[in-house]
Amino acid sequence: MRKKVLIIDDEVDLCLLMKSYFLRKNYEVHIAHTLADGVHRLEEITPDYLFIDYNLPDGLGWDKLPDFYRKHPAIHYHLISAFRPTIPPDLDSAKLTIWEKPISLKALDNFF
Repeated sequence: MRKKVLIIDDEVDLCLLMKSYFLRKNYEVHIAHTLADGVHRLEEITPDYLFIDYNLPDGLGWDKLPDFYRKHPAIHYHLISAFRPTIPPDLDSAKLTIWEKPISLKALDNFF
């Protein structure tokens, strides 16, 4: 059974790059460009890995993380940001990775 990745980011090029990377590694990949669509897809597919951008067109992605984490504690959360804001306090740092933009494929290789 393939692992599932959900990427919630409004930067289309970054999403396509990450999708291509994970498809080559045989992951099932889903993309959302808004927070609302990302929330819907999260409930629909329950991914193994969630990449979520801080600043999305319809809200701050990281503000939803405590709710996501309570509902889906098994997901490995990967927070994406062009700058490093404060991490929500309700999250278990053992299942949390922060990626600062730009994300390199080499950095992903070191993790996945």
